[in-house]
Amino acid sequence: MKRLLIACLGLSAAFSCHAADAPAAPKLEVHSLAREFVTFWDGTQGLPEAERVQAFKTQVGAKFPEFYGVERYAGARTAAQHDDIIRRNIAAFGEQRQAYLDKVDQFGTELPGHIATFTAAFPDFKPVVATYFLHSLGEMDGGTRVLNGRNYLIFGADGMVRYHGKGTEAPFFHHELFHTYHYKQAPDCDDSVLWQRLWIEGLATYVSKVLNPQANDQELLIDFPKGSAARIRGQIYANMAQLERVFDSPDEVQLGSLFYMNGASVDGLPPRRGYMLGYLVAEELGKTRSPAQLANLSCTEARPLITAAIHTLKQQSSSPSF
Repeated sequence: MKRLLIACLGLSAAFSCHAADAPAAPKLEVHSLAREFVTFWDGTQGLPEAERVQAFKTQVGAKFPEFYGVERYAGARTAAQHDDIIRRNIAAFGEQRQAYLDKVDQFGTELPGHIATFTAAFPDFKPVVATYFLHSLGEMDGGTRVLNGRNYLIFGADGMVRYHGKGTEAPFFHHELFHTYHYKQAPDCDDSVLWQRLWIEGLATYVSKVLNPQANDQELLIDFPKGSAARIRGQIYANMAQLERVFDSPDEVQLGSLFYMNGASVDGLPPRRGYMLGYLVAEELGKTRSPAQLANLSCTEARPLITAAIHTLKQQSSSPSF
């Protein structure tokens, strides 16, 4: 396993560490298994599928069993299903291999600068969460996970290739770094609660836009599925009215519709729209508050502001037509 020690991040994107009198800077230790997947894949070509699956478990999975082990699914996924997911990702990797390696190189080169710009905006940021960069077996481009009771920040190189292409990664990194910062500032927020996830994801998206004002909807990752951002902007009233109705809903279908790519299309509205709607809510509140002020709101404090912003956005929309 390689460890990338990203230090001296408060100095510059070039990340020189030579000034003896420079103040202590934040450090982010990234445990990288991304290249180990390539080494495994290259070295097992020609083996039967079942043997490659076992080789993956030994050569890669065993280095981070908290993430790769089937045990984390607590019975929701069988061992056979887990093996099939590994098999399918091995089979699909050939077409992605070069783009994946390019993304791995880009990650190591650009991450220090992204952390530096984030730290400049949030000087009290302390990047202490355990961080991994790996092949996620199709699970994610990036995000936080609680594994065996411990918080992790995980970047999936395969997901980054799939969803991000070759564009700038700065908004994505700022979004994920903000999550680790926000959890410290507002520990009462729970992303399993619909309205709180709206706030958590919307605020992270808004902050990434503030730090990257030229970023487009795709770079902000709010246009997935493609074209949904324009659809949402064209149906603000319908989206906000539906959001008001389900604001406190415990229904997993509603949560999935708002935040998952494969979520159901409820009331004819696009799936995964919660990121865009949360962004619009945070943007509305950002008219009178700084990103730092928003980040320091507890979810209890944020709730009435969120409901007021949703009502305002609905009223500002031009027509109640669907």
